[in-house]
Amino acid sequence: MRTTAMVFVACLTLAACTPAGAAVGPSPTPSKSPTTVPSPAQSDGTLQILAYKGYAEYGGSGKVNWVSDFEKVTGCRVAKLDTVQTAEEMTKALAGRTYDVVSAGPDIAGDLMAAKQVQPIDTAKVSGYADVPKRLRDLSVQGGKVYGVPYLWGSTEILYDASKVKGEARQLYRSDRAALRDSPMTIADIALIAKKELGVTDPYSLTAGQLDAVMRLLEGSGKGRTYWRTPIDLIKGFATGSLDYAQSTPYYLRLLQKAGKPIKAAKTDQTTGWVDSWMLGANVPNIDCAYRWLDWMSTPETQSKAAAWVGLAPANPKACTGKPKLAGEAEEICDIYGVGKAKRLDRIIFAVRPPGDCRAPDRECTVYTTWSSRWRGLVK
Repeated sequence: MRTTAMVFVACLTLAACTPAGAAVGPSPTPSKSPTTVPSPAQSDGTLQILAYKGYAEYGGSGKVNWVSDFEKVTGCRVAKLDTVQTAEEMTKALAGRTYDVVSAGPDIAGDLMAAKQVQPIDTAKVSGYADVPKRLRDLSVQGGKVYGVPYLWGSTEILYDASKVKGEARQLYRSDRAALRDSPMTIADIALIAKKELGVTDPYSLTAGQLDAVMRLLEGSGKGRTYWRTPIDLIKGFATGSLDYAQSTPYYLRLLQKAGKPIKAAKTDQTTGWVDSWMLGANVPNIDCAYRWLDWMSTPETQSKAAAWVGLAPANPKACTGKPKLAGEAEEICDIYGVGKAKRLDRIIFAVRPPGDCRAPDRECTVYTTWSSRWRGLVK
């Protein structure tokens, strides 16, 4: 569930819910050049970048900027920076042109690897890669080759208004006053909530029968539910009292609680999560600049700024504890997601594009295109 936390400042007071174009979390400080990046390159190379909004900031939002410093230090120039909000928008952008580097989530990364639109990465050229927990790194490994440099990650929480309802996770799909993220990957969240009832062991590897059962749960209840694409809808819903339950992240839970709203997270033994990674295009004309970008984005300095701005956890734990201490920018974010705390990470089932590593007894799991088709039939 990707967040875009650079909006919603007005919603902190819940007096209004108008995008303000600035971070809602810890205030980013002026960017400084990372110390672990190679010395300036003598290069006139350019980069074509596709990223989710907020992932590559160029100074357009006040002092939040880690792209122009990249250009100054490396000598490489970002010639094109396209940003998107959703996985659907990213898929459309990738169909129209090629990019040197892409910030892909699990719903996109699997397809890019299978279609050979991205190439293996030499991790020896990426200084921060080894600092990332192995569990996150392994999500972008295929055939023994590395295809992604983990950047930011998030996890899902089921929020509820404790002044009106009880914290029952099942009400997320039963209630008429609930908000679900408008994404086929939400199917996995419902499968996880109902795992005992449906016999699910891996919510991203569903048999046809299990997928049918999940869709029956969704179709048979919650007729008045809403489907959100931007978190401002969640903020509005809880602010105005029109929502009782919502699928969200720990970050937005903290924001609502800071604003004095009686919002809590339902207790669950497991939850879903996702990792967004930088991937290297298959036909990169200037591989030197592309690698310098991957290196820059792997450093604790950059990830600290990005985490504070976007409201997601940094993949590199040194963004929270590194020397010099960087947690001044990302400290609260690291605390919210429990970065570096093994027990917090262990309860997260990180997303892979279905059918993932199919674990069904007959290995006949449903594919993502089927999930997408069924989801669109529900939301239409």
